Amino acid sequence: MKNVFIIVFIGLLMIPLSGCRTQSDREHVGSVVGGAIGGVLGSTVGKGVGRTAAIVAGTVAGSLLGRDIARKTDEARAQKALEYNYDGQASSWNNPNTGANFTATPTSSYLNASGENCRKYQTDIYIDGKRENGQGTACRQPDGTWKVMD
Repeated sequence: MKNVFIIVFIGLLMIPLSGCRTQSDREHVGSVVGGAIGGVLGSTVGKGVGRTAAIVAGTVAGSLLGRDIARKTDEARAQKALEYNYDGQASSWNNPNTGANFTATPTSSYLNASGENCRKYQTDIYIDGKRENGQGTACRQPDGTWKVMD
């Protein structure tokens, strides 16, 4: 049990060091925090080898879930912009966890050769005063989500 708390403590110490500056960093932090929580929860199950297996399983499951939650925060906002904004209408938001400012702007809409609704878009992300921009195309999938095509 003492080892679990040491692992959790080390994982929590790594969070401030990562700085949470990019999507990848957020995913790493989510993975570490989720893994730590999963490991602690797993340590409450069973005894002996069963407890060890539960700790490992909890850590892995928590890590994957934490990473997925971190990834979806900004992705959900961008999906909303693709779904609801008119061409040229920007959506902007700030992620309080990272301090990054995002703007997503659909620039044109069309049907591709497969009959899917597609949109070209532009993104601007400001991190520590530095602008990173990108552009691409996303097409609406049968489940209603938008998939980046390039």
